Parts: sequence; structure tokens; C-alpha cells
Amino acid sequence: MKKTLTRKLTDFWYKDMFIGAWLMPFGFIFSDIMRFRKFLYQHNIGRFKTERLPVPVIVVGNITVGGTGKTPLIIALAKVLKAQGFNVGLISRGYGGDEIPRVMTINSDPKQVGDEALLITKQTGCPMAVAPLRVEAGKLLLEHADCNVILSDDGLQHYALHRDIEIAVIDGERRFGNSYCLPAGPLREPINRLQSVDFIVVNGEKTEANEVEMHITGDTAVNLVTGEHKPLPAFAAENTLHAVAGIGNPDRFFTLLTAAGLTFTAHSFPDHYVFLPRDIDFKATVLMTEKDAVKCTDFATAHHWFVPVNAKLDSQFIEQLLTLLEKKL
Repeated sequence: MKKTLTRKLTDFWYKDMFIGAWLMPFGFIFSDIMRFRKFLYQHNIGRFKTERLPVPVIVVGNITVGGTGKTPLIIALAKVLKAQGFNVGLISRGYGGDEIPRVMTINSDPKQVGDEALLITKQTGCPMAVAPLRVEAGKLLLEHADCNVILSDDGLQHYALHRDIEIAVIDGERRFGNSYCLPAGPLREPINRLQSVDFIVVNGEKTEANEVEMHITGDTAVNLVTGEHKPLPAFAAENTLHAVAGIGNPDRFFTLLTAAGLTFTAHSFPDHYVFLPRDIDFKATVLMTEKDAVKCTDFATAHHWFVPVNAKLDSQFIEQLLTLLEKKL
């Protein structure tokens, strides 16, 4: 039921402009509420107060519901900052976890910390803390790790945490859908929110001069049981091939496989879906995203492979980010 509802919402947000138009008045109400909420935080009115951490905070988020490529970008930025000598720490809500504040390890249970947070920890090797409130996660992290910069996984709308740099990520294919705010469309905030961020990163081809292009690549699959690596085109010889994706935009993963020359049966699931053995038991070769793989490790077989991806970033963007970060130290 949840799978069907998620797909229907996505379809009318990004494809069916007619239904979105009917719900437009509700979108305007939501938009006004979000503007007013931001105003309250900007002026520290009542309980709407912003708290600053003792180190610079870079927030990487989006203004739309669903996947935009935020996780690969965070992983890439963490690696870049580490290479520049920064002691990078990461914070996240830990969506899909049990919402208990905790410092993570690479052996953390995704049911406790969430799939994205665990994937980021495994990929970057950086200390990471999760908590429902980003400020709480940041304080917990700094108690247990020596960090001089923090990357926040999502949280563009979490104004209780002061941020020194904001990076908004856009899906280059779907953009803003029908351009309405929830529930009429996919927007968490009005599009003009992008005017106040420091960088707009587009997953794909940019359409505006002030946008930065990012391209997601992946050409190898890794076996969940043996760790064997195999080029994606090698799976073209498979008689029966299945592809599984429980991410914000499953079609991006399927497009990646198609571009590698593969023919397969696609199985899409809601973002952060909690997989059961029966969901991936096809008695044939299965390709899945790395984000999904962290939740399937315990019951995977030699038939199961995941496809790690990397974000390719513009060098000028990296230079501008480092320059801006140096000014915040």
C-alpha cells in the first residue's frame, strides 16, 4: 500500500499537473507557513531559536521531497575536505532508524541509525552522530570526536542549527516537478529559497548560470557475500537479471544499468524501505543500490550485487567552497 501511494504521489507531483493544480491552495498555505517559520528562526522569536556550534557547519540538503543525489555529494565533499587536511565530522537525523541519539560506527545497525547514515559512515570513514535534532547530533559528535568542520546530511529546513554554508541539491531531470509546495507538489519550501543558499548543485545538466553540475557514475558491481568486483557490462550475458532500488528516484538507478547495456526486470520500492528476504529472493542475479545493500547484508546470497556510485564535482566549485570555508574558520 505504501509503495503504491508513494508512486502515485510522485507521478502527480512530477507528471500530472492537473491534480497538483487542484491542491494548489493547500500548497500556498504550506508555503506561507514555511516562510513564517523561517522568519521566526531568523529573529529568534519564542522557542524558534538558532544555535551555533563551535565549528563551521556545512548543510547539504534539498527543497524537494525525494532523492536528488544528496548522499553521493556528501560522501564526495567529505573525502575532498579530508584530503585538504580537515577533521571532518558528519551529522544526520538518521532517517529510518530508531531516533535515539548515538555516535555511529561502520558496524552500526541500519535499523538503529538509518540506511543513508550508515552508507555515509562506511564510505567516508568520518565520525558521525545521528539524532532527531541536528543540534543535538552536532553536540554529541563534538563530545566524542575532534572535528573542525561538520557536514550535515540534509537539514536545509532545520533552522534550529546555525549553518555557515548551505548547499542545495537539485535533480537535473525532475527539477521541481509542478513547482508547487506540499501537498500540491514536491517542494518543501518555495523555489525562491534557493536565492539564499551559497551553492546550487544539479545532479545532471544545469539549466541556470548559477548552478553547478554534478554527475553520478558507477560502472562496477560488488558481490554482497564474496566481495567480488565485476564490470556492469559483464551482466549483459545473464539470462535473467533483476534490479532493485529503494531510493528517492529509483529510475536513476535503472537508467544507469540500462546505459551499461543491461536488460532487467525493475523493482522499485519507497525510499528507506526496510527489505525482507522475500523482497530480493528472485533465484537469479540481483543488482541493487549500495544504500539498499547495507540493509540486506544479513540475508544476501551470492546472487546479490550492489553498484557503488561516485559523484564527479566541478573543480571550480571545490575551490570556491574551500575559499568560503576558510573565511568561516
